[in-house]
Amino acid sequence: MSSAHSQTMKQTVAPILIVDDEDSIRRSLSGVLQDEGYTVLLASDGEQALTIINDTLLSLVLLDIWMPGMDGIETLKKIKELNPNLPVVMISGHATIATAMTATKLGAVDFIEKPLDLYSTVHAVRAALQPSLAAKGVSQAEGSTELPSDDFAFESMSTLPQVRPIVFENQACRGEKFPQRTLARGALMYGQGLHSGKKSGLQLEPLPANSGIHFIGVSQGDAVPAHVDYVESTGFATTVRLGRTQAGTIEHLMSALHVYGISNLLIKCNGEVPVMDGSALEFCALFDEVGVTEQEGDWYSILLDRPVRVERGNEFITYEPGPGFSIEYTLRYPAPVGEQRFTYTLTDSASFKEHIAPARTFGFVKDIGYLQKQGLALGGRFDNFVLIGENGSINDALRFPDEPVRHKILDCIGDLYLLGRPISGKITASMTGHSDNIDLLKKFRELMV
Repeated sequence: MSSAHSQTMKQTVAPILIVDDEDSIRRSLSGVLQDEGYTVLLASDGEQALTIINDTLLSLVLLDIWMPGMDGIETLKKIKELNPNLPVVMISGHATIATAMTATKLGAVDFIEKPLDLYSTVHAVRAALQPSLAAKGVSQAEGSTELPSDDFAFESMSTLPQVRPIVFENQACRGEKFPQRTLARGALMYGQGLHSGKKSGLQLEPLPANSGIHFIGVSQGDAVPAHVDYVESTGFATTVRLGRTQAGTIEHLMSALHVYGISNLLIKCNGEVPVMDGSALEFCALFDEVGVTEQEGDWYSILLDRPVRVERGNEFITYEPGPGFSIEYTLRYPAPVGEQRFTYTLTDSASFKEHIAPARTFGFVKDIGYLQKQGLALGGRFDNFVLIGENGSINDALRFPDEPVRHKILDCIGDLYLLGRPISGKITASMTGHSDNIDLLKKFRELMV
């Protein structure tokens, strides 16, 4: 079945209603289903849902069980009184078997669990809509929307983007051998772009061994490798681009991918990775929840045979070959930040989550006007970065006394993963940013030819 024909069929389906008291869940589901070509309506509670159902022709309801006031079970009963033939898929993060059985007896057609898995969600929607398509005269063969047996990625396996396995074409300067890894299943996230200020979502999908990490746009286009050769800009954030595909502010996500040793992944986003709370914690939590699986194939760290240095005025970043991976960073700003120095040795994800991942993006009150005139920091809010004034943080308590320098290390860990392989050695840096990190990788690239 062609993608165009599938889209036409989706446009003939009445809207899907999402009922959930969590705004983030409503927005995440809405984004995913709209990307799939469906029309979506939203309700935050049972009463609002019943009003919509009474006034609107719908094809499907996705209904959360645990909501304040009228819960999902009671709402389901009333939906079935209003429209016995309207399919309802229940959603819950901690339902018991008894609750699931109750919902099924009341007429629910399926049951999906939070955190929402991309494959399960889309599969449940497509399966629930089959009776609706049949009622419209669409034959099972013509309207079949069965998912491929492998993990779901996009409309069909035939429309998967072509990836450029640049990382695995020549693994020069081999250090320690690591297993290749990908996520155990697909996942989705929703948030806001820090610099664009626009709604931003992520769909993460496993890729086979020897693929590398790639970003792709919501409307597909070229898949751009998460690689230094495709870095377009480094002003206040790291952005990669290929053709029409751009992915900005990728450093926090790349930092978590680096630490979890994920070598193969497809990341669908609409131009900018969501900033979440300004740290890498939520990416780590997602990876812990979804799980990471090992893959066959050789994958080696990068171990050069000589030191490398990049400097610009009072900024410098150096590399010294050696076992393991560590970063010593020195930050010097006027008070109240002052001089901060921190050394971090990467051992495992637990140490990263304890010492580095919670550190948030920070900015200074005096710079906000300039940044926004440049079209940056438009999504900065009091809950997604640390705003520093004359007397310290003005919007939230610091998570560490030296949170700024730890965040610089977080950024560095992310940027230095843009060769698609971990680095073996010690990094020493002072007052550097994304541009310096990328310049260091470019020198690596020259030595690895």
